[in-house]
Parts: sequence; structure tokens; C-alpha cells
Amino acid sequence: MIVELGHYALIIAFATALVQSVLPVIGARRGDQSLMAIGDTSAIVSFLLVLLSFCALTYAYVVSDFSVQNVYENSHSLKPMIYKISGVWGNHEGSMLLWILILVFFSALVAFFGRNLPKSLRANVLAVQGWITTAFLLFVLQTSNPFARIVPTPMEGRDLNPILQDIGLAIHPPLLYLGYVGFSICFSFAVAALIEGRIDAAWARWVRPWTLTAWIFLTGGIAMGSYWAYYELGWGGWWFWDPVENASFMPWLAGTALLHSALVMEKREALKIWTILLAIITFSLSLLGTFLVRSGVLTSVHTFASDPSRGVFILAILVVFIGGAFGLFALRATSLKSGGLFQPISREGGLVLNNLFLTTATATVLIGTLYPLLLETVTGEKISVGPPFFNLTFGPLMIPLLLAVPFGPLLAWKRGDLLGAAQRLYVAAGLALLAGLIVVYFTTGAPVLAALALAIGFFVMFGAVTDLALRAGVGKVSAGIAMRRLAGLPRSAFGGAMAHFGLGVMVIGIVAVTAFETEAVAEMAPGETIDAGGYTLRFDSMDPNQGPNYVEDVGHFTVLRNGAEVSRMDSAKRVYTARQTPTTEAGILTRGFSQLYVSLGDFVTPEGAEAPTAIVVRVWWKPQVTLIWIGSVIMAFGGLISLSDRRLRVGAPKPHRQRKAAGPVMEPAE
Repeated sequence: MIVELGHYALIIAFATALVQSVLPVIGARRGDQSLMAIGDTSAIVSFLLVLLSFCALTYAYVVSDFSVQNVYENSHSLKPMIYKISGVWGNHEGSMLLWILILVFFSALVAFFGRNLPKSLRANVLAVQGWITTAFLLFVLQTSNPFARIVPTPMEGRDLNPILQDIGLAIHPPLLYLGYVGFSICFSFAVAALIEGRIDAAWARWVRPWTLTAWIFLTGGIAMGSYWAYYELGWGGWWFWDPVENASFMPWLAGTALLHSALVMEKREALKIWTILLAIITFSLSLLGTFLVRSGVLTSVHTFASDPSRGVFILAILVVFIGGAFGLFALRATSLKSGGLFQPISREGGLVLNNLFLTTATATVLIGTLYPLLLETVTGEKISVGPPFFNLTFGPLMIPLLLAVPFGPLLAWKRGDLLGAAQRLYVAAGLALLAGLIVVYFTTGAPVLAALALAIGFFVMFGAVTDLALRAGVGKVSAGIAMRRLAGLPRSAFGGAMAHFGLGVMVIGIVAVTAFETEAVAEMAPGETIDAGGYTLRFDSMDPNQGPNYVEDVGHFTVLRNGAEVSRMDSAKRVYTARQTPTTEAGILTRGFSQLYVSLGDFVTPEGAEAPTAIVVRVWWKPQVTLIWIGSVIMAFGGLISLSDRRLRVGAPKPHRQRKAAGPVMEPAE
């Protein structure tokens, strides 16, 4: 009964989304307040209905109702409860329901917290959200029904994909979807502005919090997914340029550009057309990622579906929304005012340079991801575009961008002084170069360019600190006054500096692990040792173990340094009994910011022997690798601090002359 209730709630939500798609737009065109108000009500009702549907599916997983085909194919009665719950979105149908739940959640947030928006703008934004909701609810109901029954009811389920039975995968998809889908609000604001044919600084002020919210979640989601792949797949890498990894990375790059572009538009009413275009592109890339993951065109541990009919349906959604948005942009862009002028050497110019590199990097990743697919479709030839291509094309784009990051906040709006900014950064640059040289000096066999690469990361960090120090007047006023000034700075200033600081931390982690990582592979029997990163790893024993829904062989190791025991660590090879799927559970020992990483390979059975006598062991020493994810967390936390700035919830004021001549283009927010 509860399962049927969830199904019916989904159908009613589809009908409600249809109402939300049509009536608010008509009301905005006619100036009918009652019709526009329907958008608020229908958005909240849609959210409650989809939430009910999601809870019904979750209940089916918790009680192991194997009469539901989705539960039968992705759950098991012996599975731990946390993985029963995460199994709800560990499959195509359930993850799509989560995708829609987050979509209607953001719509409800606009309806609830958007009371300060002009009514016509809010009505159009909610209508565009309704269009997207309608399309994806129809997709789920027609091709991906999570509530389909199976007769007769099986006694036991097939279990969830073993590599998804991990706490990281319980957190990663919701965070990623909050980022992916959160950009739908930016898209809806852009389309609503194009429908109305007007846009101003207040529009940018309203869209920035939604962009920042989506960016924070997407940053966290990508970082969580990277760390999950690092420790769960047992391959020892933190990024592989997998096409599905790229599918989440591209919206992040475009969203970062949008965040900076919206800042220029808010402060100087410049880059209006470009900001609208970026809002469309960012969510278009999110839709493209959804298509790649669920169409079956890619084979990856991240992908869900391989049903061509589903791929065609999502491709149709992709064409309608992306094509429609770009078509509307082409019609309306010429009627939008371009905004204020500025000199190339200015803060606006720095942010434009930021956008130039970020969008070029996005295009590079897009080409590297889609080119093999297009080539195979046209010619039938299969090629692989992997890390070498991306490292040679993406890396060089990031170097000038990172060098420019500390300069941006130190340049004045409209007309800046590049030499003056450089003079204010000379201490940061000197300290950064010194820090890079010190690291390389104490590292044996370090590449020569590693010092410069590390110096760039330190320069970004010290540049962020310099920005705050200059704002507080450090060195010009007393320490007490400087501290009071620092405490009085707006939160967005702290948030921006922290995000840049986190970027520098992440760069240092990437450079350190790339330049200084060591790897050793050996066939080891109990009692044998192997050296890595100044540590000696002794293989003690291999013991069997029984888990709730798996069996495993656990390798026990002792970590020694200078002959003294430092720690113990385990690494395992598992087989999940329901699917008979093997996995590797890496052993990881963290020392400071560095990690010793142990992964087990195949058993070694000598010729003529009846049982294996050794096992292949791969050991990595990964210096400063955790800085990659620490930096990501700092970046996301910086975004959260910026989001707490009250100024993001206040509409941009209009010049008195414009108000007198033509009235307000958009009502100011409170």
C-alpha cells in the first residue's frame, strides 16, 4: 500500500508540475496576481508530493520489500541499514527520484524565500522550474518507474553493487545532485530574464546566492567522489579524467566562472549578456552529465543505465531545454543592454580573464570527453582520450589563471594599477618562492619544476592572506585597530579569501603527490618487508573474515620506521556473496598530511603447490595527498561564509536618475 501511495504521489506531482509550468507564465504576461501566486503553491505542493514518494521508496528498502523490482535488484536483507538507505539512490531509478526531489526542493525554496523578488520574475522562474520538473517526472514515470512490482515476490534480493556499499557513496550522490540541480535555479533566472527582456544588478544579486549554494555542494560532491574513488577502487589515484568525472567537473568550472561573472554584473552592471549565457551553459552541462551517466553511451563505475530508450528520452530533454534556451538567448540578447565600460587593467578585467581561462578549460574538457564518442558514432573507430591529453591541455591553462588569482582582489574597479598590485604582492611572491625551494631542498630526487609549481600554490595562499591584511591596514595602523578592521570586514571578503586560500592548498597537494609519490610492487609472503616513503612495511599474515553480506581475506601489516613499530594496518580482498563480485579494500595510514597506501593484488601459487604462498602487494607513499581534499573543504567552507553575508540577500540599489526617469526595472530585495 505504501509503495502504491508513493507511485500515486509521483503521478499527482506530475499534474501539479504541469500547472506550475503554465499558469504562472500566463499570470506574468497578464499581470494577474492570483495566477502568478499559483506558482508558489504548486512548487511547495510538488515538493511535498515528491518527498512522500521518495520516503515510500526508502521504506521499501528499509523493510526489504522485494516485491518492488528496484529493491530486489539493488538490495539484500543482510545489508547494513546505512547501505539499505543509500541503496535508494545507488541505482538509476532511485537516483533519478533523488534528482527530482532536489529539483522540486530548490523550487520550493524559491517560492518560500523569494518573497522579495518581483512577482513577475518569481512567477517566470517557478514556471521554468516547472518545465524541467514536468520533463523529468514524465521521464521517470514512462521509462524509470522505481515502484514497478515483480511477481512472484523473490525471497532475497540481488544486493547493491559492492563498490557502492561505502559511506562515501552514501554522501557523494546527494552532494553532487545538490550542485548539479542547484544550477537549475540559475538557468531558470536566466530564462525568466530573457522572457521579460530585462536584466540589472539586482538580478545578479538575487542569482548569486543560488549560484554559490550550488557551487558549494558541487565542490563538496566532487571532492567526496574523488576521495571515494581513491580509497575504494584500490588503484591509488585521486583523479583519472574518467568521462563521468569530467561530467561533474565541467559544470563546476562553468559555475565558478558564473560566480565571478555575476559579481562583476552586480558591482558594475557589466557582462550582463555573458552572465546570462554562462547561467544557461552551466545547467546545460549539468543536463549533459545526466545524459552521459544514464544513456549507456559510457561504460564506467559511475554510470547507471544502459537502456537506449532512456538515453533517447534524456537526449530529447537535453535538446529541448538547451536548444530552447539558446534560441531564446539569440532572440533576446540584442535587446539587452551590455552594461558599464571598464579598462582592461581593473578588477572587472581580472574577472574577465578568470572567465576566459575557466571557459576555455571547460571547452577543453568537453572536447576531450565527447570527441571519442563522436568519432565512434561517425566512423566506428574507437579511441581513448586519457590523462595525457588533459594534463597537456588543461594544466597549462591553469598556470596563468593561478598566477592571476591573487591580483584580482587587489585591483580597483573600473581602472586598476597592475604595478601597484604587484608591489603589494612582492612579499607574498618572495615567501611563496622560498617555501617552494625549501620543500624541494628537503625532498630527494624532486623535479626542478616542482619548486615553481609549489611556489604558485603558496603564492595563491599568501595572496589571499595579503588581501585580508591590506583591507585591515596591517602595517599602517596599530595591531588593535587592524584586528577591529579585520573583524569588521564583510563575510564575503573572508569567504572569497578563504576559497582562494583553499585553492592554493589543493594545488600544493596536487603538485606534491604528483612530483614526489613513490610506488613499490612485490610478491610478499608472511614475514617479508617492503620499503616506501621512509617506512618499512612488514607483511604479518592473511586471515579470512566473514562480513554481513561478504567474505574477505584480510592482510595484516606492521609499519616500521628505523626498526621501531609505528602502526598496524589492514588491507583486504572481498567477495560479495549475492553477486559474487570481488572488490579491494585499501589499507591507508595517514601521517600528517601524507599517506601510506596498501592495496592487495592476486594470490601467488608456485608451480606444483596446492595453496598460495604469497600475494602481490602494491604500496604507495603519497606525500601531502590529503591537502587535495582539505583544500576542497576550505574552498567549500569559504563559499559557505560568503553565503552567510547579508548583502547577498539585499537587492542592488538603482541610481536615482534611472528611478526618476523610468521607474525601477526590478524591485529591490530586503
